[in-house]
Amino acid sequence: MSDVDDLAERLRTFADSRDWQRYHTPKNLLMALSGEVGELVSELQWLSDVEADPAAWDNGLRERVADEVADVMIYLVRFADVCAIDLVAAANAKIVRNEQRFPPAASGSS
Repeated sequence: MSDVDDLAERLRTFADSRDWQRYHTPKNLLMALSGEVGELVSELQWLSDVEADPAAWDNGLRERVADEVADVMIYLVRFADVCAIDLVAAANAKIVRNEQRFPPAASGSS
């Protein structure tokens, strides 16, 4: 099993033990994911490019961003699990398609 599989199992157990699976519909999980992405965006929204650079973050901002990234990942992993989507396989397949659609020579890379 991968780390993503382990996380999905942990989240499934967490939801099952609280009888939350009835709320974890694809629609509800996507709405929650969207909200968490908004919360992540709000942490950097009004910062300058210099302030938004991770090298400039203080520990408080770094912790808040990490918490929001975790929330986004949790909802994405839970959504994929409920929908029986292998996240790693889907991401790798998408990269392969993007490599074919955007070859280095066509993108100006050398």
